[in-house]
Amino acid sequence: MESMSTQTLETASVAHPTIVATATALPPHTITREDVKYYMGRVFDIPERKLEAMMTVVDNAQVHKRHCIFPIDYTIVPRPLSKTNEEYQEHAIALGRKAAEESLAKAGVAPADVDLIITVSCTGYMIPSLDVHLLNLMGFRENVRRLPITELGCVAGAIALSRAADFLRGAPGKTVLIVAVELPSLTFQRKDLSQANLISAVLFGDGAAAAVLTNRPAPGPRILDSESFTLPGSMDALGFDLRDTGFHIVLSKDVPQLLRDKIKGLVEKFLGRNNLTPQEMSAYLLHPGGQKLLLCIEEELGLRRSHTEFSWDVLRDYGNISSVTILFILQEWLTKKQMKPGEYGLMAGFGPGFSSELLLLQWA
Repeated sequence: MESMSTQTLETASVAHPTIVATATALPPHTITREDVKYYMGRVFDIPERKLEAMMTVVDNAQVHKRHCIFPIDYTIVPRPLSKTNEEYQEHAIALGRKAAEESLAKAGVAPADVDLIITVSCTGYMIPSLDVHLLNLMGFRENVRRLPITELGCVAGAIALSRAADFLRGAPGKTVLIVAVELPSLTFQRKDLSQANLISAVLFGDGAAAAVLTNRPAPGPRILDSESFTLPGSMDALGFDLRDTGFHIVLSKDVPQLLRDKIKGLVEKFLGRNNLTPQEMSAYLLHPGGQKLLLCIEEELGLRRSHTEFSWDVLRDYGNISSVTILFILQEWLTKKQMKPGEYGLMAGFGPGFSSELLLLQWA
């Protein structure tokens, strides 16, 4: 009886999972909107009329600059999957380590004090997974728990935060490190003339990010609740096809409408169970899959641009970095906006399935 009482008291004393630090890492090369316009007709063998239409897409995409691991002249060179995956492993480990080390330093946490590592990526493949490489390079404990997330696409960054919170709710005094790395430039396909591939060449950029979470009392946004949703029958809306030539993007033109049809009901139901409304959110941390998705969410939820400004900023300066993007947006809110204790925020990620992940945040 005594041990049960002690356990109950320990559980009751656990604070909400809190995001205590974030960090981002970028490769050295950039692709500007002007670069895309210059190379589009030279790289893709498409008719002049379609090229003109793509120039309009480039102008309207709201992506001014992206980062990539190689110069653009090498990025567009066809290479076998074995070569691009070798490049993926080398650069994913380097960028992931950089983001991980910086986030741990910001949090004042040593690698040996991390209890769970969650690694996230969908743009390459490696076994042993990224977390094992970091374990050998950075000095994590041999018994650190590991959770690699590899097939959730753009929504995986938000889901990693949810799974970290789930773990911390049942593990008093523990610490979680999330490391997300995406290198979409390695999935570039110059012979794929599908509209999905052409649009992906306009949108996606490379990068890495990390976050440290704990359930010890600490300043920062606390994760109060989360919710996953997958729309049945939407498997063809978003994802990758793996072929001999590498990863080929799957991107349906119906994605914005799928989101428009569902987002208001999902958000209202999720917040309603916490006795909150969309109007009570001071911050919206929304994954910018593209400008159409952001506009859909703003219109359906009646949001002002001040609610979503950092999503637009990240889309403009870095493009869509798949799962990493939501952590870039999180860092923008943490470093550029002074939130008052008690204020609420809604985080939303979207990905293949078609799926969404919602998180309710409250600043402490």
